Amino acid sequence: MTTPQPLQQTGDLARRTQAAHFSGMLFTETGRTAYLNVAAAALAAPGLELSTGVAVAFPRSPFVTAATAWELQEATGGNFRLGLGTQVRTHVVRRYGVEFEHPGPRLRDYVLAVKACFSAFRTGTLDHHGDFYTLDFITPQWSAGPIDVPDPKVDVAAVNPWMLRMAGEVADGVHVHPLGEPGYIARHVVPELAEGAAESGRAPEDIAVIVPVMTIVGDTDEERHRERELVRTSMSFYGSTPNYAFIWDEAGFEGTTARIREKQKAGDFAGMAAQVTDEHIAAFATESAWDGLADALIDKYGDTATRIVLYNALADPERLERYGEVAQRISGAHQR
Repeated sequence: MTTPQPLQQTGDLARRTQAAHFSGMLFTETGRTAYLNVAAAALAAPGLELSTGVAVAFPRSPFVTAATAWELQEATGGNFRLGLGTQVRTHVVRRYGVEFEHPGPRLRDYVLAVKACFSAFRTGTLDHHGDFYTLDFITPQWSAGPIDVPDPKVDVAAVNPWMLRMAGEVADGVHVHPLGEPGYIARHVVPELAEGAAESGRAPEDIAVIVPVMTIVGDTDEERHRERELVRTSMSFYGSTPNYAFIWDEAGFEGTTARIREKQKAGDFAGMAAQVTDEHIAAFATESAWDGLADALIDKYGDTATRIVLYNALADPERLERYGEVAQRISGAHQR
């Protein structure tokens, strides 16, 4: 997992990632666009599996998103996954300047509209009539046309039960939240995805479960302490969102979000991180020496995750190759 880089740097990062024997890269979307970084990576390192994780849906029309994903699927030789998310109201309304009403149902309709566009690129007929989007006009001049690889898979970010069921019903995969510890995955992700999949006549295993994992790894106490503090800060950032409070609460850390938000409102960022105790970190992150990290992750997520995404493998560029070795061991175990 990485945030998008200046485009001139993305190609080198992709080549180094491939040389370290990672299966692929997942680009988040913050101040820079995920799609352009995927394009740069695809051209620099053919063969990598690339995905947006996640791109913000609503500021772009479903057709624009579908056309972009279509070209990236072609450029990667069929190795692109389109990951979409709603973001939160403040960003969507006040930064992007678009509507945010009924975000869950809107995203459901958005996914169906994107898939209708994929069909239209192959057939020349666009026919989607949903609660939020109506798309029924396309001509050969304005169609990307067929490509020689399958349609891109479409994944969505989901946290609450309704969104997870929706992902199981209409999407090809779900991006689990970085706070998604194994108990949350077992209590919510797996059963809700299965219920949604049943609604559309699919098997639960048809839905990819993409899990970002925060790791604390090192062969000395000093190494692990440094990474533990980085993870503590990341967890306090995610843990400040009210919609995620139930994840803390159900894991036995009731009131964590309220305490973090109190410090956040006071502008006390160090105080925010201090609300995340070592007990929180033990439950939500994976700590290990280098030789044991792959096995620890397999033991923790092997029964539920389709793809493990190393959240902080790039926190220290010098350690990229060592994380790559971990990724190879996990991939090898998964293939067996």
